[in-house]
Amino acid sequence: FKRLSFSHLMATIRLSMAVKFGSSNRVRHLEVGDHTPGDRVTYPDDDPPARPLMAHVLILHGVDDYPAWKAVFDGAADLRRRAGERRYELLRDPRDPNLIVHFSAWTSLEAARRFFESPELVRIRAEAGVHAPEFHYLEELEAGSL
Repeated sequence: FKRLSFSHLMATIRLSMAVKFGSSNRVRHLEVGDHTPGDRVTYPDDDPPARPLMAHVLILHGVDDYPAWKAVFDGAADLRRRAGERRYELLRDPRDPNLIVHFSAWTSLEAARRFFESPELVRIRAEAGVHAPEFHYLEELEAGSL
């Protein structure tokens, strides 16, 4: 059993605690006493974001009947995915269950606009009983969890 020096132990702990973000290979060498030459640790400030920033769309609209609208929404899932939608959230006002908020992430704002402004979607919204949709096309600035 080999006894480690304090500085070597600290270098080992730092390496075991290092977290690699993104796919960048940029690293800094540890500058600690007698660490093993070539030990490397990745620092988050060296790397690009862990994922690309997303385009988002926020839609507020009323519906005639939520269950009927939801059936049409679910039926268009593959159409939305092929158009560039990557994830979504549905929200509603507890005081007005027919006021829907659709918040979604897209591959690009262009793809989202092309989809939501297409004649096919205008037709689908009418069939689903959507009233006065209000679209907000948004660019992500930052995302996080607390």
